[in-house]
Amino acid sequence: MSDKKDIRALTKNQLRDFFEKEGDQAFRGNQVYEWLWSKSAHSFADMTNLSKETRAMLENNFVINHIKVDDMQRSSDGTIKNAVKLHDGLVVESVLIPTKTRTTACVSSQVGCSLDCKFCATSRLKRMRNLNPDEIYDQVVAIDNESRLYHDRPLSNIVFMGMGEPLMNYNNVLKAIDKITSPEGLGMSPKRIVVSTSGVPKMIKKMADEKVKFKLAVSLHSAIDEVRTSIMPFNATFPLKDLREALEYWYARTKNRITYEYVVWKGINDQKKDVDALIEFCKFAPSKVNLIEYNPIDDGMFQQAHDEAIDMYVNMLEKNNITVTVRRSRGKDIDAACGQLANKSS
Repeated sequence: MSDKKDIRALTKNQLRDFFEKEGDQAFRGNQVYEWLWSKSAHSFADMTNLSKETRAMLENNFVINHIKVDDMQRSSDGTIKNAVKLHDGLVVESVLIPTKTRTTACVSSQVGCSLDCKFCATSRLKRMRNLNPDEIYDQVVAIDNESRLYHDRPLSNIVFMGMGEPLMNYNNVLKAIDKITSPEGLGMSPKRIVVSTSGVPKMIKKMADEKVKFKLAVSLHSAIDEVRTSIMPFNATFPLKDLREALEYWYARTKNRITYEYVVWKGINDQKKDVDALIEFCKFAPSKVNLIEYNPIDDGMFQQAHDEAIDMYVNMLEKNNITVTVRRSRGKDIDAACGQLANKSS
């Protein structure tokens, strides 16, 4: 590994200052910044409007720690899973999910995960480190390129539902979203970005105070504390009362609808009392419930609930005027579906 500084850690103004100190003109910093972000240059040699001397000088001082798509798998349904190698040899996964009207990037925010949800393959990897803003950005660029190549259209949406808990890497995730939405980056609308959290109350309030423009999804799976703690042990630290208070604060500050991600498992949360608790939890603000098909990770403890249980959820939620959708999983044949990332790779 190089001890040179990664040039993408510099702001545009820092790049301009660097060139002035080198006796060059400040606008060179603007040119380099454009190559690094809106053009996603992988090397200084790509920067063709700079002189060879300037490129050599950059090479002597900096590196571009670009990701590399180490392995790409394509599913029979058009889903693509990337094994993404980072500059230090660690690997994360990201997924392209196509539908008739959109292509969505599901990106990772940490190598491994610091939480301990029992139904998720990623949680079995200890958290090794947070991803840097540029590593998150690069995943999006790679998937945008694949969307254009294989689906003939640019990427339309981004969900932070890959490996890791985004709110445990708060600053870097927000910096990445700033770059993704900036006209000097990818220029995507923040309204097309969803950050999905297992529920870190303090950070949800912080996002509300910062009036972020992207959407919030909460990986809920039960609105009964004992049940939720049994499948998501960190709920003992961040109980539902604290989560709900943070979400009330979020809604009061942003007026943005909250999406709940919710898997129904056989014998765990497939009873009427589970739906009643969910309805009660949802009442304080406009919300939407995504019922997600479960994808086994080979241990038998968790099994997809019967269709009757799903129908009960849908009927009871709709009767209470709560928007509900049933999301069928994509990319199951390549272990790219919800909860499967890192299941059979590495």
